[in-house]
Amino acid sequence: MMDTNQSEWTSNPLVEAVRREAGDLMRTIRHDLHAHPELSFEEHRTAAKVRELLKTWGIPMLDGLGDTTVVGVLRSGTGTAAIGLRADMDALPIMETNTFEHASRHPGRMHACGHDGHTTMLLGAALYLNQHRDFDGTVYLIFQPAEENGRGARAAIDAGLFRDHPMQAVFGMHNWPGLAAGQFALTSGPIMASSSRVKVTYRGKGGHAALPEQTSDPVAAVATLYQALQTVVSRNTAAQDSVVLSITQLQGSDNHCVIPEQAWLGGSLRTLSPQVLERTCARIQELAQGIAAAFSCTAQVDIEHTVPATINDTHATSLCRDTILSWLGPKWLIDDFTPTMGAEDFAFMLQAVPGCYLMLGNGLGQAGDAKTVCGLHNPAYDFNDEVAPVGAAYWVSLVNNCMPLATPSA
Repeated sequence: MMDTNQSEWTSNPLVEAVRREAGDLMRTIRHDLHAHPELSFEEHRTAAKVRELLKTWGIPMLDGLGDTTVVGVLRSGTGTAAIGLRADMDALPIMETNTFEHASRHPGRMHACGHDGHTTMLLGAALYLNQHRDFDGTVYLIFQPAEENGRGARAAIDAGLFRDHPMQAVFGMHNWPGLAAGQFALTSGPIMASSSRVKVTYRGKGGHAALPEQTSDPVAAVATLYQALQTVVSRNTAAQDSVVLSITQLQGSDNHCVIPEQAWLGGSLRTLSPQVLERTCARIQELAQGIAAAFSCTAQVDIEHTVPATINDTHATSLCRDTILSWLGPKWLIDDFTPTMGAEDFAFMLQAVPGCYLMLGNGLGQAGDAKTVCGLHNPAYDFNDEVAPVGAAYWVSLVNNCMPLATPSA
């Protein structure tokens, strides 16, 4: 099902050229990947498929970046400019409810976030760029594992991706349900949030539930902290600063007659700036320790920063904006995308190299249109194959915009 005016981008000359040369193959690849999802750092079949295709097309690959990291290298002309294009490859531990032919064949695993589509779009771009080298420089095709656990990008960086292969910029893209199919959305600065895991453990003096006066009850401390943490956003955070603090775990005794020696709560903290994150963590620590003293307990506060905020570079974002405007036009660009509080480990790449991460619409969705109405991480989600040539064409346009061929002298 097409969104309104979708024909405007489906008839775009570059989209049509990519569709003609790579469209059928992209659909076949995407369905194959969707049917065989693999979890973080287990993407051995997926990585092998990517390597096989790049090898078939004569695209060399880098070594030494990890078992399931694949990086192809396209060089054209004599230019020294180099950029990276990144696609993630891993799936999620979710039981798929779809019944179409390419549904997951592995119960409990599915591509519920569209990484199969991301991989496919970069492969489509690789095929087209390899055949039409209308750029002057080097393009690194980064097929990254383990985005979902937040460790894949950092692993590639630690293995020397940017140290051994310098790049001036790196770019990423994610499909976005609820955005018109084929429409792009970006913003300079933060576009996705940091993600931190919070756990506060109270230790007190346990005892019989009938004799609470003989205890230092850590469950009471946890209950009080739960309520107090609700004020961190409403009373300790400026209205213009985005913070989400969701407490999702509570644990005390497993016996209704026992006041335990310890109890804990845990949850997720998300912010859009390192400064706000630092202030929020300090406030959590203050509340936890103050409540511990009030209840004659001790508090251990553990905050694990899993992924930083995804912060787009101003110049790189301008390159992406100019690419879309000159290629598709303003109707197909949302230039003031509201940052989402979801997290993305591409943030680590943006800490190492300037770049831009943007969204590509997967479809607005309509009643009965299960393919596009479902949000990410939904057991009925499926990537919209119609937008794959658009995403691949965007990569091609971006490369040509970043590294144009030198104009022949008169």
